[in-house]
Amino acid sequence: MNNKILLENLRCIQDFPVKGINFRDVTTLFKNSECLKIMLDELYEIYKDKGITKIVGIESRGFVMASALAVKLGAGIVLCRKPGKLPAETVQESYEKEYGTDTIEIHKDAIEENDVVLLHDDLLATGGTMKAAYNLVNKFNPKKIYTNFIIEITDEGLHGRDVFANETEITTLIKV
Repeated sequence: MNNKILLENLRCIQDFPVKGINFRDVTTLFKNSECLKIMLDELYEIYKDKGITKIVGIESRGFVMASALAVKLGAGIVLCRKPGKLPAETVQESYEKEYGTDTIEIHKDAIEENDVVLLHDDLLATGGTMKAAYNLVNKFNPKKIYTNFIIEITDEGLHGRDVFANETEITTLIKV
């Protein structure tokens, strides 16, 4: 899609969080009402006919567009968070990161077998967090799982899509 307005408003911060990384800052898109509308409209057009019943927003930037899109699609929202942030009984998934392991979780009663789920996060780089979220949601045996990112980084030798091995349909709004 690579909407020109979104690309023009996407901030890139050199050497953050460490030297050699070009951090794509999605918050510049969130603070701009025109960009928010463009992203929501594009996401709606992609998913309006998919029968989405639940959108899983990945902590924390994934919560923003997941919530707005859930309202527009008439779907529920499920928060995927780091351990200890959700008050009821949870299901967890641990995964490897560049510097160790991490864990994410969702409520045990968040997803049912008749749900059609959209996983949403802000950025696809290595794919590790979203793959863990996909594995976590898959434990609930929903009818279908779709995956979406606002930004996909392809210009730095990152191949985040590869970790999914065609397990899910992946869409992105911006590729850089």
